[in-house]
Amino acid sequence: MRTPCAFANDFENLGGGYMVIGQDCDEMGMPVFPPKGLPDNQLDRIQRELLGFCNQIQPSYFPMLSVERFEDRNLVVLWAPGGQNRPYKVPRSVTARKKDYHYYIRRYSSTVEARADDERELISLTARVPFDDRFNQTAGTNDLSLRLMEEFLREVGSDLANESRELSAEALGRQMNVVSSPTEAALPKNVGLLFFNDHPEQFFPATQIDVVWFLEGPGGDRFDEKTFTGPLARITRDALSHIQANYLKQTVVKHPDRAEAERFWNYPYAAIEEAVVNAVYHRYRNRRIGEFLKELDLTEGRSTGISKILKVMKGNGSSPPEFETDDDRSYFLIRLPVHLEAEGSEKTPVETPDQILSMLDENPEMTLAEVASKIGKSLRAVERASSKLVKAGRLIFVGPKKGGHWEVKEKT
Repeated sequence: MRTPCAFANDFENLGGGYMVIGQDCDEMGMPVFPPKGLPDNQLDRIQRELLGFCNQIQPSYFPMLSVERFEDRNLVVLWAPGGQNRPYKVPRSVTARKKDYHYYIRRYSSTVEARADDERELISLTARVPFDDRFNQTAGTNDLSLRLMEEFLREVGSDLANESRELSAEALGRQMNVVSSPTEAALPKNVGLLFFNDHPEQFFPATQIDVVWFLEGPGGDRFDEKTFTGPLARITRDALSHIQANYLKQTVVKHPDRAEAERFWNYPYAAIEEAVVNAVYHRYRNRRIGEFLKELDLTEGRSTGISKILKVMKGNGSSPPEFETDDDRSYFLIRLPVHLEAEGSEKTPVETPDQILSMLDENPEMTLAEVASKIGKSLRAVERASSKLVKAGRLIFVGPKKGGHWEVKEKT
């Protein structure tokens, strides 16, 4: 009961979590297959016990329960989404006569008791439900598209897709946790309208992605602009496809002293993808948006976005990205510098080619790696500059790749 209580508190706004009863794990925490499973004659008893134990969570909270059949064995799956009335507490031992209540949170893969600063921060989250998980009182369940919900379920491979056509929008929405509140006044959640309504902008003005390309650089008078509106997953993918098809370009540089050509992009797609999805996600405020994007493989949901951007920018040979925000985290700005050798970007410093020519004129047998070390430049920068010198006819490489030498034709 500590774990569903911790998931309900959703301290990191990750959307809660799952528990599987009847599944063994090894000493590393990895599931052991086939699962141990549960006997048929214990399923009702386990559900009754769970009901009694969950009644001890304060305020009232009940995870969603499903009995599943896997590899011919019974499993009880508990889905414990982030609660609407946090913070939640539960007795340290639900079977003890004297109930000692405590708050619990998730730390990485463990359930721990919230202490000191963590407990104070958890209590400060009272009634602060993220925007996407709130009820929308201006809409009804008929504003949820059964078609879009079914398409989503089929894409993520959910068995619920096969039942979706037999269910109403309200019933299906409740199973997907995008509808809640009493039956007599069922309301959709904001996340449901964002993903499963064809025109979410009617409920949330400016729900759109604007892609603007300045042909003359920032502040120029000429630019291309395209606006994407519609369900959140669709516009995210459409915006990324538009950027990839129209603005991302690969450059191939051949080097005179080696067979392998160098390839790089003005902007690596993986970095663009992470930046756009991060803008849609707004992780710390919208846990359910992140949950759906993760299901669609648009994000990992594991705080890996920034590290991935850093990695792919470095792998592309681009300058490091810049990240900017304020103390209140009211905005988050990512700047991805264009590759220095991409068309339209700033070029290699003027002194670099002259230094290369001077060094190779004095010692034609030097390798480009040795030149780079001598003039204090990166090997990548020296290779690009030397390729341009060869193309301009100012420098040639004579002989085989190994054992050849350089000839300088024109120093200035």
